[in-house]
Amino acid sequence: MTRYPRIEKLRTGISGFDDVTEGGLPKGRTTLVAGTAGSGKTVLAAQFLAEGIRQFDEGGVFVTFEESPEDIRRNIQSLGWTVSDWEAQGKWAFVDASPQVGEPLVIAGAYDLTGLLARIASAVKKTGAARVAMDSLGAIFSRFDNTSLIRSELFRIATALKGLGVTSMMTAERRAEFGDISRYGVEEFVADNVIILRNVLDSEKRRRTMEILKFRGTNHHKGEYPFTILPDSGIVVIPLAALELRQRSSNKRVTSGSADLDQLVGGGFFRDSIILVSGATGTGKTLLTTEFIAGGVKAGERCLLFAFEESREQLFRNAIGWGRDFEQMEKEGKLKVVCDYPEVAGLEDHLIRMRAEIESFRPNRVAIDSLSALERISTLKGFREFVISITSFIKHQEIAGLFTATTPTLTGGASITETHISTITDTIILLRYVEMRGEMQRGMTILKMRGSPHDHNILEFKIDGSGMHIGKPFRSVAGILAGNPVYVLPDDGG
Repeated sequence: MTRYPRIEKLRTGISGFDDVTEGGLPKGRTTLVAGTAGSGKTVLAAQFLAEGIRQFDEGGVFVTFEESPEDIRRNIQSLGWTVSDWEAQGKWAFVDASPQVGEPLVIAGAYDLTGLLARIASAVKKTGAARVAMDSLGAIFSRFDNTSLIRSELFRIATALKGLGVTSMMTAERRAEFGDISRYGVEEFVADNVIILRNVLDSEKRRRTMEILKFRGTNHHKGEYPFTILPDSGIVVIPLAALELRQRSSNKRVTSGSADLDQLVGGGFFRDSIILVSGATGTGKTLLTTEFIAGGVKAGERCLLFAFEESREQLFRNAIGWGRDFEQMEKEGKLKVVCDYPEVAGLEDHLIRMRAEIESFRPNRVAIDSLSALERISTLKGFREFVISITSFIKHQEIAGLFTATTPTLTGGASITETHISTITDTIILLRYVEMRGEMQRGMTILKMRGSPHDHNILEFKIDGSGMHIGKPFRSVAGILAGNPVYVLPDDGG
């Protein structure tokens, strides 16, 4: 059996991108990046060069067919990339093929690429470039009047770049998010690799995704991957399907912060478990979160709290009301509280920031209050991907995580959040209101706990100035979890 050499890949250095592509772009080949206006094509092309210089000391050449080098330079420097410095150091070079003011538009065979290719070759030699970006093909191909000429010239460009020994990225406009891959319908057949960027509007929410459509002769992850563009980082891809279930599992238990609750769950939560607390507003979710944090601090652990519904002042005031001093915990360096309204950023941006906070603070436990608040700024698919990503990330760090979710009605019922996350959590705690003889009381039950016996009763749950108290089981009421409690007459044995 004949063995063929594997195609070597060039790591791009773009966060998440090399995971999706399983190692980067095929080395020495041409990749087409197609997308509609605003999808991030120019940023990706520029970042391909920028990361090459910053991380691998590989020179780059940027060929611009539409915007002037001045505009490109100004736009990408706003992302923190010091293009002017790199130019002065001979690591970055522009080849300006953009339209000049007053220049007549030449159509068909009169336009010759020989001079342009010679300028690219000279810039590659001058910078010792390993990477070339060309933005955007549509501008240059508008000079040709038929697709056969476009196809032959594209072959010519790709062949010339391959002959220079560079790995190249070319961008092309699409007319719509779905349908034809490129404007002229030939670009994707000539390029070795094709990447599609989308910026889809769904339920009044924009969501950017990336799809590797074709990688000739080499593997890549299939499907769409969400990404975001950050002011100080450029494109960050979230490689959800590339996540692997390789995290270790621990038998060590940690306190919930409540001795009563620890007893119900068999001695505490597992150190690397994800706990979901679901209930209506006012049932005690934030209190349970506070106890979880306070219990960790008391045990000498570092705790990180992400709050998306209440302000910092509200959280600290409520904690003091229950005898927990968050301010003192922060002064001791054991607690960090991050408060944000969900609407201040996209869901992908929140995810990137949360991961960065976790990596920076290195907590032993993390709480998110609440996931339901984040749900309202995203599509259902985007929200589920967020939950999978943050859960996987926390588990890989062997951190205990507690998430809260709000039910749609005061008396119970499963929330959309709960539906999306229940299968990937280790423990689920349900909090419910229960009407008893004209009085509203609270109830708690441990619905699920992986790998451990636990109490199955629905128990009274009380809140006072000293915190939470778990009481006796409800024995004369049924239908509590379904949100339709009814009295049940005791069996008299007759």
